[in-house]
Amino acid sequence: MSTPAVQFPPTPVPVDRPRAKVLIVDDDERNAFAATQALEALGQELVVARSGPEALRKLLTDDFAVILLDLHMPGMDGYETAALIRERRRTRDVPIVFLTAVFRDEGHIFKAYSAGAVDVVFKPVDPFILRSKVQVLVDLHIKRLELARELESRQRLLEEHARVQAEKLEAERSLQASLRRQQAIQRALPIVFYSRMADPPYAALSVSDSIKGLTGYDSADFTDDPDFGYGHVHPDDQRIVQRAQEEARRAGSYTCEYRWLCADGTYKSLIDQGILGEDPDTGAAVVFGTLLDNTERRALEEALGHARKMETVGQLTGGVAHDFNNLLTVILGNVDLIQRRCGEGFPLARQVKAIRQATERGAALTRQLLAFSRRQRLDPAAVDLNELVRDFTPLIRQAVGDAVSVSLEPADAPAFVHVDPAQMESALLNLAVNARDAMDGAGGVTIAIRSAPGGVHRLIVRDTGPGMAPDVASRIFEPFFTTKDVGKGSGLGLSQVYGFVQQSGGEVTVVTALGEGAAFEITLPAIEAPTTTQASPSAPSEEATGSEHILVVEDDPSVLALAVDTLESLGYRVTTARNAASALRRLKGSQAFEMLFSDVVMPGGVSGLDLARRARGANPGLKVLLTSGFIGEEAIDWADEYPMLDKPYDSPSLAAKVRSVLDA
Repeated sequence: MSTPAVQFPPTPVPVDRPRAKVLIVDDDERNAFAATQALEALGQELVVARSGPEALRKLLTDDFAVILLDLHMPGMDGYETAALIRERRRTRDVPIVFLTAVFRDEGHIFKAYSAGAVDVVFKPVDPFILRSKVQVLVDLHIKRLELARELESRQRLLEEHARVQAEKLEAERSLQASLRRQQAIQRALPIVFYSRMADPPYAALSVSDSIKGLTGYDSADFTDDPDFGYGHVHPDDQRIVQRAQEEARRAGSYTCEYRWLCADGTYKSLIDQGILGEDPDTGAAVVFGTLLDNTERRALEEALGHARKMETVGQLTGGVAHDFNNLLTVILGNVDLIQRRCGEGFPLARQVKAIRQATERGAALTRQLLAFSRRQRLDPAAVDLNELVRDFTPLIRQAVGDAVSVSLEPADAPAFVHVDPAQMESALLNLAVNARDAMDGAGGVTIAIRSAPGGVHRLIVRDTGPGMAPDVASRIFEPFFTTKDVGKGSGLGLSQVYGFVQQSGGEVTVVTALGEGAAFEITLPAIEAPTTTQASPSAPSEEATGSEHILVVEDDPSVLALAVDTLESLGYRVTTARNAASALRRLKGSQAFEMLFSDVVMPGGVSGLDLARRARGANPGLKVLLTSGFIGEEAIDWADEYPMLDKPYDSPSLAAKVRSVLDA
């Protein structure tokens, strides 16, 4: 009969007492199981390793209270394992209890103790003896941990006590100095500290001296007059203050923002934060709070919102201009065909001429829309602002009339910038005409050029008009916004200036006030003076006809029909495609083409630019002419890669451009 296993009741472990780990190293699964059964009652964590190397790996990551190590194991035996354990600084003090069923003689026992063992237990293991031996070693380990923890805690307490005493002593020595520094800081900070009554009219009890820098008034102005603080709140914002005090009554604190009238007559946006307290003498409700100037941040937020709105409107106007230019191209081209085929003497010549003039005005409007949306195609060059303004001034004087005087203030040295000269002149003319209209046709305009730090040049157009209110000045560059009567302006002139300057890498601002005129300032990056001059492009051949084979790619049927009609009437052979995919198939076919004439913006995911690059890759000698009524920002950078014909175009322009590209 087998002897029943002895069952030990588990040893209760205090909740706050640390648990220990016991490492059992035995290659025989039965022996390891017997050891774990005997030690489970200790309530500690038992870890089993099947070999010496596995035990060493576990010792690399965990801390153990005791190691039960079998002496007789294949590969690395217990002696070798113990020697490696004792070599490591981290594990050299861990108690090792050898377990053996083979090495029982005195020589092996002496060798075991020499290897660092604290005890030797012979197999078969007596569970009670093994548990008792391990319990002692575990208790010692836990006591050592508890003692270390207690010592560490005492050391922390001593250090904390010493620190507190040192801080207390330092605080007592520096209290007066801190108070003086605090008062100096309060005077220098843009924050105002105050206390006041919690009930209307919210009479001030105390106000820090920094109120002078914030509002222009002394603290005595607030404390001497109970109505002073609340009385300077903007009338439209007084209800905000009242609601904030009601919130303080409910929640004990509040935050609000309102406009406050300063000594210089301007309103500042103040952030008012406070907590509700009690006067220790009277028991009355008192507010302790701070005031912070938020005027600049509020202005930046409004400027950011305005910029985002302008960007959104720009994207919208650019899309509208694209579709509108296609329509105008059809109208203008067909008017040209009618005039050319019918001559000047046919009965409806006057009406056709009126249609052409209206179409050209529509084209001018779309150019202004594209200028605002920063989608126009520019032809920048190195331009001296002094020279440009001087040469263009006669036309400005003619445009504003004799009742408006125009004076120039050039810079002391050449002021070169990289801009489109024609668009720069158009912007300058827009600003001058806008100034004339603001002055009702009589007054003075000054055009000044200044070189400023930071590598920029500034062109300033200043007038002697009535100026603008802030709400008008904030919207002056929005498209279709105008202060003129209905029918006297499209509201696109200044928006065109804004878009052109932004697209040229600059900024345009206005400084104005009622009764003080207005000064529009264009800031552009400065460049070095050019060392060479660019040769003027050669004029196109007078004979704009030809017989070459042209592939015309256009998704708008009406524009496509007009281009085909115009080119075929000039003698060219024409093949058409409605999109890039169809055009690529035709280019790969048996037909030979001398030119690709393609719209830029087309459906299908392949633009005219991509089509041109693929076509040139297959046929480097192919001439390319692109056209568009709108190009996105991503296309601005390739404006010089291929010749471009802007929509709307008329028949003579198309004929001349095609011929010049073919002859280039």
